[in-house]
Amino acid sequence: MSIEEIQANALRLPEDQRARLAGDLLASLPALLVDDDDGIAEAKRRSEDLHENPDSGLTWEEVKSNLGR
Repeated sequence: MSIEEIQANALRLPEDQRARLAGDLLASLPALLVDDDDGIAEAKRRSEDLHENPDSGLTWEEVKSNLGR
C-alpha cells in the first residue's frame, strides 16, 4: 500500500479517529523539540486522555462554535 493510499483511507476516517491516528503518529516520531514550557507534555497528556476516552473530545465544528466562529 502506498503512502497516498494510506492517506486517502485515513482521511475517510471520522474526526475523532483521525485525531487519534495523528496523535499516535506524532508520538511515534523522535522528539525534535525542547519542551521548556511543558507544552509538549501537556499535548501528550491530552492525546492519551483522548485515546483512553474518545467521547471526551470535541469535533472541529464544536471547537469553532466555542470560539464564536
